[in-house]
Amino acid sequence: MKILIAVDGSPFTKRMLGYVAAHDELFGPAHEYTLLTAVPAVPPRAAAVIDKQTLAEYYADEAEKVLKPVRTFFEKQGLKAKTSFKVGHPAEVITKAATTGKYELLVMGSHGHNALGNLVLGSVATKVLADCKTPVLLIR
Repeated sequence: MKILIAVDGSPFTKRMLGYVAAHDELFGPAHEYTLLTAVPAVPPRAAAVIDKQTLAEYYADEAEKVLKPVRTFFEKQGLKAKTSFKVGHPAEVITKAATTGKYELLVMGSHGHNALGNLVLGSVATKVLADCKTPVLLIR
């Protein structure tokens, strides 16, 4: 199975990874994993005065802060995973990657906001569930 795992470096990502590690009947070396993180875009006015190389390095550094510990976790579990990052709003990045990459499953953690929290704060998980055609395993 081709599985996309969306990570953001939060405690909710750690909880989701714990679930993955504890459920080897669902997850194992027979699957193909891609770890994805979304890096928020620098505001256009700021980006306009930063050279492209510096901006690209900034995005890569920010992504690596999230991906490195997750990559290490996967290696300790004996699982191989590709890593990827995209710049943009997390819900849009995750949904697009899941669709264009033709993944069979998307796994992600949820902050577990209630309905009022989602209304006020918004929810990446809620937007992904609403827009993504790929099956989603949401870990809370």
